[in-house]
Amino acid sequence: MNDAYRDVRGAKVTTKMLRFVLQRPFSPLHTDAMFGAVMSDPENCRELLEMILGISIDRIEVSKEKSMVYHPEYKGVRLDVYARDEKNTCYNVEMQASRRPVLGKRSRYYQSQMDMELLAKGCEYAELPDSYVIFLCDFDPFGAGKYRYTFQITCREAENIFLKDGRCIVFLNTRGENSKDVPKELVSFLKFVHADLKESQKDFQDDYVRQVQKSVTHIRESREMEERFMLLELLLQDERREGRKEGREEGRKEGRKAGELEGAQEMLQMALNRFGELPENLLKTLHQQQDIEVIRNWMQIALKSQSLDDFISKM
Repeated sequence: MNDAYRDVRGAKVTTKMLRFVLQRPFSPLHTDAMFGAVMSDPENCRELLEMILGISIDRIEVSKEKSMVYHPEYKGVRLDVYARDEKNTCYNVEMQASRRPVLGKRSRYYQSQMDMELLAKGCEYAELPDSYVIFLCDFDPFGAGKYRYTFQITCREAENIFLKDGRCIVFLNTRGENSKDVPKELVSFLKFVHADLKESQKDFQDDYVRQVQKSVTHIRESREMEERFMLLELLLQDERREGRKEGREEGRKEGRKAGELEGAQEMLQMALNRFGELPENLLKTLHQQQDIEVIRNWMQIALKSQSLDDFISKM
């Protein structure tokens, strides 16, 4: 983990971001990185798309290269699930754990990106394949209580006339209320996504959810994969935060440094809390340390330690 962690730190990942990953108060799929890791399995991705869209897909290919792309809004990376099926239909799926503005414009941007890439490769516009942009939201994006909102262009004057341009945008809502109008399997999956960490480990009486739970367990049991996706999540969080920092007054730098140190100390303590109650002398040592680089080094040790004694021996 050391080299990768240094690389991410070089990208200015702040210690406060570790709180999001280490505390993990939400379902495993609430993080972009874990969602992307689980859906990089073609079978997981294929079954989810079939469930959402109500279509049959024989084969799916998930593009790992295109799933991590530059996004000007974040001034950095955006992690999606980008896939194609045997008919060359394109799918772009993104996890939305928190509410963001102008989701409609975001969906337009994503679909235009897919079209422009195909046209740049020499595809004629008449040959553009069907494309789907899917947002998995842990909030109700439109406030109508629907588990699924599907958008295709129709004629305002004659609603039974469809434009048939091959585009479809779907917003999923984990907090829906119309369970009778959507497949039972989709409701179970959305409830799993919305569940907190403890609830997400229960049996949802659904084969697909069990399959996803196994994938999450496999990733977590692989120390290399867990660290890789944790660090990717930190990088994503940092890229977004850097964009919001621009334009702030120079005089706030010292305050931010103090906040980062305090946040680092708190997160290190949270990382160690999984071993049980911490001795007073250890807590005192953690709080008295004013060098953030030392705290970060201790965090690396904590992440790899098997017990509290193991951590203390390596400090």
